[in-house]
Amino acid sequence: MIQNLRNLLKYRGLIQSLVVRDLKARYRGSVLGFFWSFVNPLLLLLIYTFVFTVVLPGMHPKELEPYALFMFCGILPWTWFSSSLLEASGVLISGGNLIKKVLFPAEVLPIVTVLANMVHFFLGLPILLGFLIYFRHPLNITDLAWFPVVVFTQLLLTVGLALIVSALTVHFRDLKDLLANLMTLWFFATPIIYPMQLAARTGEGLSKRVLDLNPFTHLAISYQEILFYDGPFGHWRWLLALLVASAALFLAGYALFDRLRDSFAEGV
Repeated sequence: MIQNLRNLLKYRGLIQSLVVRDLKARYRGSVLGFFWSFVNPLLLLLIYTFVFTVVLPGMHPKELEPYALFMFCGILPWTWFSSSLLEASGVLISGGNLIKKVLFPAEVLPIVTVLANMVHFFLGLPILLGFLIYFRHPLNITDLAWFPVVVFTQLLLTVGLALIVSALTVHFRDLKDLLANLMTLWFFATPIIYPMQLAARTGEGLSKRVLDLNPFTHLAISYQEILFYDGPFGHWRWLLALLVASAALFLAGYALFDRLRDSFAEGV
């Protein structure tokens, strides 16, 4: 396993080429091409703005104004996360021809999936920044220094889960359909369309305890505190704990993937 991890550095050229190929294939045949990477998040944010200012005004706390911007701070990274896992669940099966080649490193495929979706996340950030400027929403420079840490933590978490999901789906094809429903549940169990404080005030605190066990809760709150709230960034202890846990998950996911890799050629 350690040797295979070291080899990932040797495969960086292959990974880069496959990420570029994935991005080109996604928009092949479309008129706007890569421009859709900017248009999609822009349209999404405009839709949220219309719904929560025209259709459903006053359905959210006043401190979350503009509410569409609050939601977008969580939905943009969530889209990277959920799309990566859903695509990773079938990436080894769809790449069966590559998997059957003896020298091809199978772990590259789920990693490429995560990185390609990360590129779309980064392409959506200028849209978010533009609306922050439009709404004159101040950004704290000190808090922004934590932004790369949040992104790196999400990258480790997502790659670790993508390795696990992709390896298990080869042998349990039903996992792909189960995962789609699980991601819907996971979305609503994450404070993206509602603030964490709302969960803390409901019931007897059970909701908050459950949300605290959700790793993406701490990513969503971190993005919100850095990009939406005025600060200071107070969630850093949870973020650092999640960073350590994500690194451990990445190693565990890679160990599982490495253990099952010999069975992939037969399974696909």
